[in-house]
Amino acid sequence: MSERSLPPPTLERLPVYVRVLDELARQGETTTSSSRVAELAGVAPAQVRKDLSRLGTYGTRGVGYDVVDLAAHVRRALHLSDAHRVVVVGAGHLGQAVARYGGLRARGFEVVALTDVDPEVVGTVVGGVRVRHEDELADVVRSTAATMAVLAVPSDAAQPSLDALAAAGVRSVLSFVPGQLVVPDGVALRIVDVAAELQILSFYAASPPRTAP
Repeated sequence: MSERSLPPPTLERLPVYVRVLDELARQGETTTSSSRVAELAGVAPAQVRKDLSRLGTYGTRGVGYDVVDLAAHVRRALHLSDAHRVVVVGAGHLGQAVARYGGLRARGFEVVALTDVDPEVVGTVVGGVRVRHEDELADVVRSTAATMAVLAVPSDAAQPSLDALAAAGVRSVLSFVPGQLVVPDGVALRIVDVAAELQILSFYAASPPRTAP
């Protein structure tokens, strides 16, 4: 099966498998099983086997999976072997936190630009990157060869910013702005709604102790 046709639930589990496999490698484990990966990922062993079989990876009977090879295989499926250059639109507290987060570079994502409209923020340096005005977004994307974007702007600015990113050629956007957006053709949009996630956790906080799925 082509990675392009992976079911969304499978696609969402693959980064978890990468994290689990990297941790096993750090612990010195060279082989692993679907049961072990499932335990650490919080899913069923049969689900792990099904997900990996979609990538053409079946392991070796009686041996399991080579940890390093499997991690590399999943990374290829996610195109993590490619270098991803990211522009952060919105250099407020959240945007600055994203730009400074060292875990992105460690996983192959480099923040190459930040933009904002606040004159007190434009021109400052965040995480080694100078903040440009959002009016320059098209030039910023072109000059940095950014292929991904993080949207961290006020809700009323989200749609114009998303449209500007699409017009500049960015096709993958992660938005921290809650609410419905009209997604331009050819753009993949993922939305992280922190408040909604906390609302879900409030249910678990009022329930008997358990691990949220």
